[in-house]
Amino acid sequence: MTAPTAPTPPPAPDPAGILIVDDMEENLVALTAVLGPLGQRVVVAHSGEEALKAMLRQQFAVVLLDILMPGMDGFETAANIKRLDQTKDVPIILLTGHGIDPDYAYRGYAVGAADFLSKPIEPWILRTKVNVFLELHRKNRQLAVQAEQLQRLLITDQDGAAGFGERLSDVTWRLMQVESLLREGANLSGPALADRIKDLEASVRGLARHGDTDTDTGEGAAADGDGSGP
Repeated sequence: MTAPTAPTPPPAPDPAGILIVDDMEENLVALTAVLGPLGQRVVVAHSGEEALKAMLRQQFAVVLLDILMPGMDGFETAANIKRLDQTKDVPIILLTGHGIDPDYAYRGYAVGAADFLSKPIEPWILRTKVNVFLELHRKNRQLAVQAEQLQRLLITDQDGAAGFGERLSDVTWRLMQVESLLREGANLSGPALADRIKDLEASVRGLARHGDTDTDTGEGAAADGDGSGP
């Protein structure tokens, strides 16, 4: 009798997590509850200053930032986040109350915010938007791993055997495709980016197999040379 197949475990939470910034505790509690079904680590901050300190201590995939806060408001906090090399690439979703000056949206995008939502916020809309940025962060991490593998292959290759240049050109071309998609911001969570990454993975694996074949051939030749003497 065949043993039952174990269920596939759910994807591991993104270690970068989500940062929520709001001076009102009830808003922090509500937003944390809304994002609970995503299964990601959530960190809360009660002010812009507290948010900046948190972002310098750990990584975040996305920041939910309330605009109307005492002291350092959301616009100033966003501008400071975008000013720092360590945090400038973290996407920011600005949150504001209903009936606020429509100029706020323009100011938000001007300081580098990626999105803008007015309260009250539909839970499913918030989860969908946050999940887009979580998925983008995962894809970026995946690309970083592929780039590191490629760099190791380039460093360890010593022979420059026939065919390696063509494989390297193929990987470089695919890297340029992915970079173009990321820069244009198109279909970030859709099939286009996923397909490009799959192609890149296949190319890197092919490059790795080529490197392994060269290594095996070199070792075999060395062994033959050692055994050919009198």
